[in-house]
Amino acid sequence: MNTNVKLVQVTKENWMEIAALSVREDQKGFLDSPIGIIARGYIYREDNGRVFGIANEEQIVGLVFVRDENEEPRCYDLQQFMIDHRFQGKGYGEQALRQILALLKAEHHFECVEVCVKNTDTAALKLYEKVGFADTGYIDPDLPDFVNWMYYFDKE
Repeated sequence: MNTNVKLVQVTKENWMEIAALSVREDQKGFLDSPIGIIARGYIYREDNGRVFGIANEEQIVGLVFVRDENEEPRCYDLQQFMIDHRFQGKGYGEQALRQILALLKAEHHFECVEVCVKNTDTAALKLYEKVGFADTGYIDPDLPDFVNWMYYFDKE
């Protein structure tokens, strides 16, 4: 497993590299495009929306978007998390997800992190379960093909 993963700010120097990220064809229905993810960070800036690049020592390997959810359930909302198809299966996703959780725990605005995942995205569900997310059992009537999972900091 690679331990040289870090979260980086999206800047004028790296945004083009981030925009060029992509997932496999069969994963494209699960995520927004990198430009769409960057736009979400801008749109949700009043909700503390943040977009980070995920980098190894040489390059950007992924992208993540998280925001504060100030309505019930009050929590961090991990809306988009992607690792470029060329870097999947190398441990970058797990390391980056653990770093995001550590960053959010240190902020301590909320006690938990929610993620809504397409129920057929088995790779993502496996990763979230591995780091400690659990199925809440809630299915949004507007998104019946998605499951809501929650990570609680006090259960670490």
